[in-house]
Amino acid sequence: MLYESESFELKRSVLQDLTFDTAEVEFKNRNIAFTQDKYRALFLRDPAKGLYTNLAFIVSDQCMHSVKIAVFSDISNTIFIDRREFSGSIFKQLNDAYTYIMLNNKTESVITGLLRVDSMEYPPEAIREALLNALIHRDYSFSGSSIININAERMEFISLGGLPHGLTKDDIVNGISLPRNPQLAQVFFRLKHIEAYGTGLRRIFDLYRDCSAKPSIAVTENSFRITLPNMNLAKKRAEHAEEVSDNASNKTIYITDQMHKVLDYLTQNSECNEELLMNLLGIKRTRAYLVAKQMVDMGLLDGIGRGKNKKYIRKNTPNNQGF
Repeated sequence: MLYESESFELKRSVLQDLTFDTAEVEFKNRNIAFTQDKYRALFLRDPAKGLYTNLAFIVSDQCMHSVKIAVFSDISNTIFIDRREFSGSIFKQLNDAYTYIMLNNKTESVITGLLRVDSMEYPPEAIREALLNALIHRDYSFSGSSIININAERMEFISLGGLPHGLTKDDIVNGISLPRNPQLAQVFFRLKHIEAYGTGLRRIFDLYRDCSAKPSIAVTENSFRITLPNMNLAKKRAEHAEEVSDNASNKTIYITDQMHKVLDYLTQNSECNEELLMNLLGIKRTRAYLVAKQMVDMGLLDGIGRGKNKKYIRKNTPNNQGF
């Protein structure tokens, strides 16, 4: 059943037989009292009738909302390596999901002389902020799960519920905050999981300020997605900044992010066509044709066939090594 999301957290919970073992531990770890006399102040009980609210249900051990995390072997997110689902109290979901994500956040080491520099694919603080955003601001009037997709190129955090009425993507990136669940946000604020409203997304973008690939946000009427690029992969692409000499025009041509995506796809697949390029890159047919043509001209791809049946394969040439 769908309720008005603005007041959903304060509506009476259908389930009243609730326990708060996980919440008690979470509050205790922060040296904050979590006793029954505090329930009304935290809006866990209705002030008039004393019944548990939906907010109480969300933080309770009986919470049936969940976070689903999938790890994929391909950048199209179609071939599973592993998948998990975490449920229970929102605090348990937060801790379990973060632990599992960090297990899939690979570290690369570069040794120069006696110095070893370790770098993770994704900044832990960016993961933390994106996960908190997905849990705190999702629309709990929907029964679906929050989704996190991980592949070699990016990590996606998808939560139910679009932006509150009147806000745009630019507004929230600039720090404008209108919490969908203000009392839930206040609980997380008291627990010092969030410092102040509106800073989380700005912090994520700031963590990528020196990275060539930037986080992105996509919003629909009923969903919100933030995508974190793999920083180690972005660094490799930037370092290569592979210049390919176009002998015919004597120009220097750079391999774009779209071209990298095509090459990455063809590393795991034997061929592609324009229809697949359109879906892979999220572009129209004319642009897909131009990208493929340029890659053929650059000696990166070979074109086989003509017209609608034309296919492209990765070409093994000196220009196409190391990608």
